[in-house]
Amino acid sequence: MTEYIKVGMADLNIGSAGEVLKTTGLGSCVGLTLYDAGARVAGMAHIMLPSSEIAREGGFNRAKYADTALPVLIERMTKAGASVRRMTAKLAGGAQMFAFAGQSDTMRIGPRNVETCKLLLSDIRIPLTAEDTGASYGRTIEMDSGTGLLTVRSVQYGIKEL
Repeated sequence: MTEYIKVGMADLNIGSAGEVLKTTGLGSCVGLTLYDAGARVAGMAHIMLPSSEIAREGGFNRAKYADTALPVLIERMTKAGASVRRMTAKLAGGAQMFAFAGQSDTMRIGPRNVETCKLLLSDIRIPLTAEDTGASYGRTIEMDSGTGLLTVRSVQYGIKEL
């Protein structure tokens, strides 16, 4: 029996020993996953926005922003036995859900989420091995901590395995 660990919006979690991390409703949000094959530890963050610089709430939710979620995810994974040197990343989501004429950069949330995640991963030298990002449709993802397989489901395109 597969053990599922739900990752909500603006949430993150880790799994090991074959547990499966799952998040639903990725539109402009990005599902950032990390995996250490040696330790068989997986992590997933459901990121809503690229930068915490816009955070106005006191004691803000670090899982909500790409720049703060990634360090928290890495910290949790390393405490569970993972090594940053062995980690690989996969991304899904980051859709442009709505098109507006003369669109300003602030309306490009999905593409900006993807770009920010890629920059952060590059800075930490975690290789991005697969992605299913962009376009204009929602996704649900599952990350298997036993195999590192990322399953992406969408109504329009069925199931993809990354």
